[in-house]
Amino acid sequence: MRERRDRWPVKEMCEVLAVSESGYYRSLKPTPKQERQQRLLVKIKDIIGEHEDNSNYGVQRILLALSQIEITTSYSTVYRIMKKHGLLKKVRRHPNGITREDAAAQKSENLIQRDFRSSAPNQKWLSDITEVPCSDGKLYLSAVLDCFNGEIVGLAMDDNMRKELCIQAFENACKARSARGMIYHSDRGSQFTSHAFRESLAKRDAIQSMSGTGRCYDNARMESFFATLKKEKLYKIKTEHYPMAYVKSIIFRYIMVYYNRRRIYTSNPGGWPPAIYRERMLSQAA
Repeated sequence: MRERRDRWPVKEMCEVLAVSESGYYRSLKPTPKQERQQRLLVKIKDIIGEHEDNSNYGVQRILLALSQIEITTSYSTVYRIMKKHGLLKKVRRHPNGITREDAAAQKSENLIQRDFRSSAPNQKWLSDITEVPCSDGKLYLSAVLDCFNGEIVGLAMDDNMRKELCIQAFENACKARSARGMIYHSDRGSQFTSHAFRESLAKRDAIQSMSGTGRCYDNARMESFFATLKKEKLYKIKTEHYPMAYVKSIIFRYIMVYYNRRRIYTSNPGGWPPAIYRERMLSQAA
């Protein structure tokens, strides 16, 4: 009837179909449940529209974002609404590690033992290297993650993956956080076992920890960050079509502006972004 009311009067169609006019007009009005879901859809779209990278949000992050603006609902409700309106994203591929073990180097003990929890900032840091294809060669990124809140506290990028890249990432993190004495965990790549890198750790009283050989899960949280970076940003823009300088700026803005300060982080209480959670905890302790 809705599709044909431009061709025939509603009254005549109701008589032919033996339905009441009042019943027809009641059917046009949304039910209270439909109204609630419509309002919720508007809020979900508002959250996704706050930043271009929020389009990667799944149900769990949307739930946390809603809770931060004091809207309580269920996982199943958000899932149904997002699925109905095409707001769910498919999981993309994950990157592989690229560092190679130096068989001759002296190894450090695995102090983390897959326990990525931390009760305070700058107690446990994780690090690794990943590569990003660009139109003018491969870009290598070394990042440092704080287990306390998932924040990327330091990074360095270059067109090579020599030890200086990892040293620079570590030094940048120490300067940014005015930190020393942390456990610093990585894989057994030659960059991390080098004499120069260990000297850099010693200057900051850092204690080195290393994953077991062939055990990617020993540094799973760091690997997860790189997977997120590539899935949510780099695979979408197809970095191999852009020069290295441009890709560097994209990575820096995604990590330091969006990931650290705006993106819902499900591992933090309340889903607060890493830097925001750290600032809230420090202000409460003051």
